[in-house]
Amino acid sequence: MLTLTQALYDQIVAHSRADHPDEACGVVAGPAGTGRAERFVPMLNAARSPTFYEFDSTDLLKLYREMDDRDEEPVIIYHSHTATEAYPSRTDVTYANEPGAHYVLVSTADTDDAGPFQFRSYRIVDGEITEEDVEVVEAYPPAA
Repeated sequence: MLTLTQALYDQIVAHSRADHPDEACGVVAGPAGTGRAERFVPMLNAARSPTFYEFDSTDLLKLYREMDDRDEEPVIIYHSHTATEAYPSRTDVTYANEPGAHYVLVSTADTDDAGPFQFRSYRIVDGEITEEDVEVVEAYPPAA
């Protein structure tokens, strides 16, 4: 299950809506080994495309160096789909190279009459997609 704060949820959705009609993308980093999403890092979609996203390689290298310096890891890797449901495409699965990360997809298209967007989370390991529940909390409990 993915647990994240309301503030992070709102930031991911706002970024997805702001970049529409292009796909938005980004990362939420957290302390290594905790699974706790804390630091929102919106990224530029270098492809500037409504059907594909690509992290800028320079920005991505900088982010991974920052995470290494801060003893963080990517807890959430997110992007939006602008015209289809929030489900990983074959390309998304091909590029999913962080087996410990939650892959969040936000659809900015109303594909299911459930409202203006969908917010769904997946684990993608060795090409296998597993959808997981999402729990949105006001704040995380204090660290033990």
